[in-house]
Amino acid sequence: MELKDRRVLVVGLARQGTALARFLVGEGAQVTVTDIQPAQALAASLAALEGLPIRTALGGHPLSLLDDTDLVCLSGGVPTNIPLVAEARRRGIALSNDALLTLERSPATVMGITGSSGKTTTATLVGLILQEAGIPAHVGGNIGTPLIDRLDELQPGQWAVMELSSFQLELFDRSPPVAAVTNVTPNHLDRHGTMAAYSAAKANILRWQTADDVCVLGADDRVTGQWLRRGRVGAGPRPAPTFPIRAQRFGFSLQEEMAAGAFLRGEDLVLRLPGQPEAVICRRESIRLRGRHNVANLLAACILAGIAGAPPEAMARVAVSFEGVEHRLEVVRVLNGVLWVNDSIATSPERAVAAIQSFDEPIVLLAGGRDKKLPWDEFARWVHRRVKCLVLFGEAAALIEEVVRGYGLGVKEKPSPPPHPPALIRCADLQEAVDMAYHIAEPGDVVLLAPGGTSFDAYRDFVARGEHFRALVQAL
Repeated sequence: MELKDRRVLVVGLARQGTALARFLVGEGAQVTVTDIQPAQALAASLAALEGLPIRTALGGHPLSLLDDTDLVCLSGGVPTNIPLVAEARRRGIALSNDALLTLERSPATVMGITGSSGKTTTATLVGLILQEAGIPAHVGGNIGTPLIDRLDELQPGQWAVMELSSFQLELFDRSPPVAAVTNVTPNHLDRHGTMAAYSAAKANILRWQTADDVCVLGADDRVTGQWLRRGRVGAGPRPAPTFPIRAQRFGFSLQEEMAAGAFLRGEDLVLRLPGQPEAVICRRESIRLRGRHNVANLLAACILAGIAGAPPEAMARVAVSFEGVEHRLEVVRVLNGVLWVNDSIATSPERAVAAIQSFDEPIVLLAGGRDKKLPWDEFARWVHRRVKCLVLFGEAAALIEEVVRGYGLGVKEKPSPPPHPPALIRCADLQEAVDMAYHIAEPGDVVLLAPGGTSFDAYRDFVARGEHFRALVQAL
């Protein structure tokens, strides 16, 4: 769509909405921004737009904003079922977002990466490997700076590596030429409502690919593994869409060899791409990242980087040196023989389980936050198997307690520091949870923040929660 002189409404003034507004003004559009919050709560975002010819409508979303509007652009956190968006659809007004506009306009080849977990680490690894190989690449999207803010830096012959969320993909009506789905497991059901709707949003990254395109899929995941083997997306019970996968398919696996893709053979990470000799990237023991899930992320990244032209030597150099992305099994410090780890990104029970599985040491686990209407049973099972002490905080504390108690753990409310830690403790907030863990943990233990819930009961996002945890731990 030509944007010059078009009347565009940007809904939501978070990071993506602010970037959208700047881009649209630069394209010559007539821009209005709206946010449910009042002006005083949006000072930083408004300051970023100061001096631009932008109308604002703050503190609500009146439907009259749609009058004479040509396009509605949503920031990532804005649900598509709010009345304003529903009315826009009823009126036939086109919907878009920063990621879709970037895909439409990028002169660089777009590589889109999504998944319920692993997409940020995978995208980061791809960017590092391409950098190591001397291949020009820009990494952004749902992480870092939205690439729509850097479109003028993108050039033909370069790569735009985009992490894409289900919220962004929900509006997609085209797919990137190179796409990856690491896995599809229960997540964001508070937003999407059903697994069918959530899976369908993720599948949009593949839906409009052609035979000239490439997709990378997790072979070990129940959903994406079926997509890989059947060559067809079945996003869930009807009426969720199904469609054939037209792109060339590559798989990655920790359990079996792939005809095309990457896999773990014994302790070797092996890459097998068409027209290239099979290559051993490195030994698993030499990888700095903790956890089997990160081995899988590295395998996916090697396929994607290999497709972009990176040699196995560049992959190996990154594999043995990269220590991870902040707030993702991030080591904060070692204090009195106790390892403190920040996995604030674990905003679902499944991601918390993956964090638990990454350690052999006794674990003091800090969990809680806001529930996303996801099952906690597997979390409770792993807590019962592997966690020395569970310290709960936030809105979901009572819910998690109820499920975990079903697996036989006792509860003791906010005790004074005991000589022997109880099985489960409830705290009012993260600060109290950190203080309690400090008194409980013994040399050789890991204190792990892997909440299992979102941060929105107390923080702007998981980053703010992780930064607070980091500050609290450094202050001990």
